[in-house]
Amino acid sequence: MKFVTAVIKPLKLDEVRCALDKLNITGLTVSDVKGFGRQKGTTELYRGHEYKTDFLPKLKIEVALKDSQVNDVIDAISEVANTGKIGDGKIFVYDLEKVTRIRTGEIDEEAI
Repeated sequence: MKFVTAVIKPLKLDEVRCALDKLNITGLTVSDVKGFGRQKGTTELYRGHEYKTDFLPKLKIEVALKDSQVNDVIDAISEVANTGKIGDGKIFVYDLEKVTRIRTGEIDEEAI
């Protein structure tokens, strides 16, 4: 089993969710996060004063998967979240040791 975390631009959430729905991914978690990478934030002008925004708004999507689903999910997220511009995000894949569905007691792949 794998745990996939994708950090994307907020405006791409609906497209990513639809792409994952087409792959029959039944559950995911979405969190509002802030961060920066190579884009190093932006400089804004507000009421005549210039200020730097170091941390930009992003969304973090987390999903637990069977090993066989990982490449399809990475491809789907990469395709729809790509704008070709800096700040499109990243996808991280971790090994997932154990999963338990609290309501039923199902474990591992049955719990996903």
